[in-house]
This record gives sequence, structure tokens and C-alpha cells, in this order.
Amino acid sequence: MNRFEIIIFWSDEDHCFVADVPELPGCMAHGESHEAALAAVKQAMQLWLDTAQSMGRSVPQARGSRLMFA
Repeated sequence: MNRFEIIIFWSDEDHCFVADVPELPGCMAHGESHEAALAAVKQAMQLWLDTAQSMGRSVPQARGSRLMFA
């Protein structure tokens, strides 16, 4: 999988951990733990990338400088 930055944070509003991939617009997931949010966002990332490629849209290059904060 590409090395996109993943930011995981607690959402008081949603009462769960949210994992966001800033380089892939709209690519987010959530879970009851850091681990669950990370697993869910990895699936969301793959779906985002597969969908973009199947639609002929460009896929951004991963910056890779920061891989994950948790």
C-alpha cells in the first residue's frame, strides 16, 4: 500500500477515534480504538485508490514524510 499520512484523533462529537488521510480527499474511517480506526482506514484507502484508478483519475503521490500519528 502507498505510504500516505494517517492522522488518528478522538472525536468527542462522534465518541470514537477518527482516522483521516489528508492526501486523499474524503478518505476517513472510525473505530472504537486506535487499532480499529487504523484497520478501517487502511480498507478505506484501498477502496479510494481502486476507485480513482478505475475512473481514470489521478492518484496523488504520497509525501511519506510523516506516516502516522497516534
